[in-house]
Amino acid sequence: MPTLYLASTSPARKQILHDLGLRATVIAPELDEEQAVTEMTEERTPEAVALHLARLKAESVLDPSLDGLVIGGDSVFHFEGQNYGKPLVPEVAKERWRGMVGKSGTLFSGLWVIDHTGGGVVGSAGEVSHASVHFAPSIDERDIDAYVATGEPLQVAGAFTLDARGGAFIDKVEGDPHAVVGMSGASLRRLIDSLGHRYTDLWGQGSA
Repeated sequence: MPTLYLASTSPARKQILHDLGLRATVIAPELDEEQAVTEMTEERTPEAVALHLARLKAESVLDPSLDGLVIGGDSVFHFEGQNYGKPLVPEVAKERWRGMVGKSGTLFSGLWVIDHTGGGVVGSAGEVSHASVHFAPSIDERDIDAYVATGEPLQVAGAFTLDARGGAFIDKVEGDPHAVVGMSGASLRRLIDSLGHRYTDLWGQGSA
């Protein structure tokens, strides 16, 4: 069975793989996301951006020493006509939360899998999943300050999480919940199967 490599340092994506019964070697991708989006030649829809960054992350870690399947993922939050990635700094996160209270947006999760069995590219495939996220109306400035102070929302698309503290401020999710967390398990299964591997055989690797 092929070895899995995760081209992401996201704890959430690693945890999803663990929960799915899969083991992956984590390799930090080398990618300037902002520059990569700026250099896009196709229309910068949230779906296109998420898939573009997921592909570049997977490609950035390729090396002849890798023998298996390389997984890249990225998320984009689309809210009121704007694409949002990681806020990175507290003031940006607070500003976004002030605008999101009581409203909803869509989280797009791009996934790209490269079949690198034998130390070279055999094939690749990508898919985008999404879900609508509805934020609670009863969130005040004190709540926002407390949440941002934890540092949790600074390194995640849209400035929120579903699987940690931020989940308490989300009233409803419509769509693939794994997409909101960071990686769609259903998409991963379809992509692995489409590349000629049987997804369920990978369960034999155990969990990370």
